[in-house]
Amino acid sequence: MQSRWFDFGGDTIIRADQYIRLASDRQSQSGWLFSRVPLTATNWEIEFEFKIHGQGNLHGDGMALWLTKQRATQGFVFGSTDQFEGLGIFIDTYKNNRPGTQFPYVMAMLGDGQTTYDKGNDGKKNELAGCSARGIRGSATPSKARLTYFQEQYLKLELQYKAEDVWTDCFQTGPISIPSVTYLGFSAETGELSDNFDLISVQTKNLYNSQQYTEGARNQASGKQKGKSYDPNRGSRSSGWSWFFIKIVLFGVACAGAYVGYTAWRASNKRSSRF
Repeated sequence: MQSRWFDFGGDTIIRADQYIRLASDRQSQSGWLFSRVPLTATNWEIEFEFKIHGQGNLHGDGMALWLTKQRATQGFVFGSTDQFEGLGIFIDTYKNNRPGTQFPYVMAMLGDGQTTYDKGNDGKKNELAGCSARGIRGSATPSKARLTYFQEQYLKLELQYKAEDVWTDCFQTGPISIPSVTYLGFSAETGELSDNFDLISVQTKNLYNSQQYTEGARNQASGKQKGKSYDPNRGSRSSGWSWFFIKIVLFGVACAGAYVGYTAWRASNKRSSRF
């Protein structure tokens, strides 16, 4: 199976009508999925739904979201390459050596292309920000993550796993620098312990104004409480592939209509010129 927009490899299994399984509930599994087209937006939002589940009481290791200059390279950091340049968001489900921290644990790491991930200590030396997310594995609620970035302002991560439409703030940083051109990717791995790591859906948006985005989020919450409608595209514009395809189809229809009209006009002129 091939995709125009993504490459995948390792032990990734594609079930197009259900999920993309980055790693299965078996030992020593590792898989990845990366975009072929780079993300070049200055300010953006990425929301993805996922599911971590499996058999037994012991499980591991975890999954990751990537925004890096490197792409489609398998490695030992949750299924992708170490010494990456860009941003990694790790959902770590197995505790190696991090006393006082409750797992699963979600954290961000900014890679400079040279620094190695501190796997033995669950990334403690590399952590930009993070939070515990007990209950995110095996949750009955659809698990989602929403990552928002405004250049020279902040990076924010929110999680949904306790109840639908209830978002929990995981972290918000100050100004950070992410490479201007990165590839969006996801990966997962298992070791001696295992789990299923499924990617259900991914949505991306370009954001243009942080103040409008904040006001829009407040209006959305207010609208749900008061039963009012809310347009989520106010203050942001979707960059999803579906809208791109719709525009292409409409353009094709317009061109076809123009061609048919021109052909009919030309035929009419030929008939007129005979008399």
